[in-house]
Amino acid sequence: MQDFSDLATAQTGDILVSAYHEPLEADNSPTKAWIYCLRIENNSGYRVKLLKKDFCITDNNGRNYFEKSEGFHCELPILEAGECFEFEDTISINAQAAALYGNCIAQDENGNMLKIKLPIMQLTAVEKENNIFYH
Repeated sequence: MQDFSDLATAQTGDILVSAYHEPLEADNSPTKAWIYCLRIENNSGYRVKLLKKDFCITDNNGRNYFEKSEGFHCELPILEAGECFEFEDTISINAQAAALYGNCIAQDENGNMLKIKLPIMQLTAVEKENNIFYH
């Protein structure tokens, strides 16, 4: 994972999730695209299996977009104690700004289900002199 000043983190128990985003395109079209990256660190003393993700994107026009899916790109990562998993994907919205938030569901080695909170990422595109700048 790269070092970005807008890195966001969220911790649920001994699981730390770090996230950042960056623009994919910088044009004047109404659709804006970002790549977002997650790093899920298992700082516990036990094995964790990542099962599902449940993301929501709310744009500045009040529209919600939902992504509920099994695994991460069809992968169900197993994290031993001290291991991490990195995931990246893209999103496109028809708005100047949005917030990406949600959680993922995991299971520990004893069969207990865990709801791991993801950090909130603010996605903004600001127009300045016919150029688009992303934050």
